[in-house]
Amino acid sequence: MTESQNERRRFSRIRFDAGCELHTPKGPAEVQLVDISLRGALIESAQPLKLEPGETAELHIYLANDILIRMPGTVKHIEGEQYGFVAGDMEIESVSHLRRLVELNLGDEALLERELEAMLDN
Repeated sequence: MTESQNERRRFSRIRFDAGCELHTPKGPAEVQLVDISLRGALIESAQPLKLEPGETAELHIYLANDILIRMPGTVKHIEGEQYGFVAGDMEIESVSHLRRLVELNLGDEALLERELEAMLDN
C-alpha cells in the first residue's frame, strides 16, 4: 500500500480468519477472508473469480455460533488472488455483528466511535 493510500484510510483493517462465500450473479464461490473493516473486506480465492472492479456481489462471513454477516457491496480492486470489497448498505443485524467484531478486535472504544462517526459521514 502506498503512503497516500494509507493516509486516506479512515477505517482500521482487522486481520481475521473466517469462512466466507461470495455470492454473485454467476453463483456462489468459496473465498477466504484476509481482513475486514467497517467499510469492507479483503478476500482471497485460490480459484480466479470472474469479477471486474465495479461489479456487485454479496459477501457472507460465517462466524462462530451460527452468526452470519451479510455484506452486499462492490469489488473495488483486484490484485492477484486478492479482491478488495467495499461494503454497501447492510441489514441492521449484520451491522451489529460487524460492529461487535471490530470492537472486540480493536480493543479501543474511542477508536471504534471515531470510525463509526466517519462511516456515518460518508
